[in-house]
Amino acid sequence: MIGLFDGDGEAGAVREPLAARMRPRTLEEFVGQAQIVGPGRALRRAIESDQVPSMMLWGPPGTGKTTLARIIAQQTGAHFAAISAVSAGVADLRRVVSDARKLRAAGKRTVLFIDEIHRFNKAQQDAVLPYVEDGTVTLIGATTENPSFEVNSALLSRSRVFVLKALDDDDVRTLIERALHDAERGLGEQRVELTPGALDALVNLANGDARAALNTLEFAAASAPQRDDGMRVVDERTIADALQRRATGYDKSGDAHYDTISAFIKTVRGSDPDAAVYWLMRMVDAGEDPMFIARRLVILASEDIGLADPRALGVAVAAQQAVHFVGMPEGKFALTQATLYLATAPKSNSVGRAFGAAEADVQESRNDPVPLHLRNAPTKLMKNLGYGEGYRYAHSDYAAMQAEGDLPPAVVLQSNLPDALGDRTYFEPTKQGDEARLRDWIATRRGSKPAGDDPFGDE
Repeated sequence: MIGLFDGDGEAGAVREPLAARMRPRTLEEFVGQAQIVGPGRALRRAIESDQVPSMMLWGPPGTGKTTLARIIAQQTGAHFAAISAVSAGVADLRRVVSDARKLRAAGKRTVLFIDEIHRFNKAQQDAVLPYVEDGTVTLIGATTENPSFEVNSALLSRSRVFVLKALDDDDVRTLIERALHDAERGLGEQRVELTPGALDALVNLANGDARAALNTLEFAAASAPQRDDGMRVVDERTIADALQRRATGYDKSGDAHYDTISAFIKTVRGSDPDAAVYWLMRMVDAGEDPMFIARRLVILASEDIGLADPRALGVAVAAQQAVHFVGMPEGKFALTQATLYLATAPKSNSVGRAFGAAEADVQESRNDPVPLHLRNAPTKLMKNLGYGEGYRYAHSDYAAMQAEGDLPPAVVLQSNLPDALGDRTYFEPTKQGDEARLRDWIATRRGSKPAGDDPFGDE
């Protein structure tokens, strides 16, 4: 029986991990990604016709990027030179290029595979460019990050981008069962039995990551108790012990981080408390910085709720303070409370629209001087120049103002903008929540109380 740490038959040799041993060797063995390598797809035709372009393979961990690159090299008869951007540098690239030139002279092409290519800096990526351009190497870069942001535009323009998706449960199940029964590379000779419940649990916890599934299976098989008949039975508990937690594929500085916070913000904005709590828990479970989440809630409270419910900002700030004070995991209660409050609050973007309209006037119109009546006049010279002249103090003569009409207290109808802007308006209350109360107030303030047609229009 071959154990987890037993050799391959050579003294002192250590066997590769199961995921590496079970790596598919042909397109027929390759599982998943039918959208790019299925029959009739462009990349499949390019491989079969030996016309493979330089490319970027973008997708989550464990979806077959390295495997596909190896298959491409093997099926096109090319030399496969693999380096990792985590540890390699320009000197390593030069060695590969030197070898590729010699092979090219002998009539053999080279596939240069750069794993984690997004970790190369600009200079390192630029160093690859001339050899991709002149055909010395066919570049295949693998990345878990969006190549639009992480790969130089010059290199990207000379490559095709293929998007790999997380494997579905049936694909992961196929790979697990293949590994269980493969006597040459898998666990076929080790007499390992996976209970139906354990298989379902492993598929579920792998979360579309083939590498996580196979390496967990190998560890679980090695640690499973052995029966008298020599059979090792892997049950659900053994799987749970081996993996501990779901493979999330979440990187706090990568695409999953941005995609998940985007989903969270949009579901709170869309007033869906159930989806909002789900995306919140996805981030908490993945170990996202709770203060990052709290900051987003504070922004949401003003950007998407604003004066429709002025209490929302206080709730969000209180949640931020609570998380800072009590920490995690207890801080998740404050985050959840704030999320539910904001998701169910009336929504208005009038704060952002007012800010944006005012910002546009500030940036696009001339910055005229402050009107004289709004200027302070601490000296006699300033008074003589007209500073403060005509200013109406909002708190004075309250009874007289009431006699003029139904103006609320401390409201003065005078021009407070530069003359060039005239009666420009920025704040347009919606009909949502507390802003509905402000609509008549603001209309009166502007001297155009609505009668019949709604001056603000339908939202």
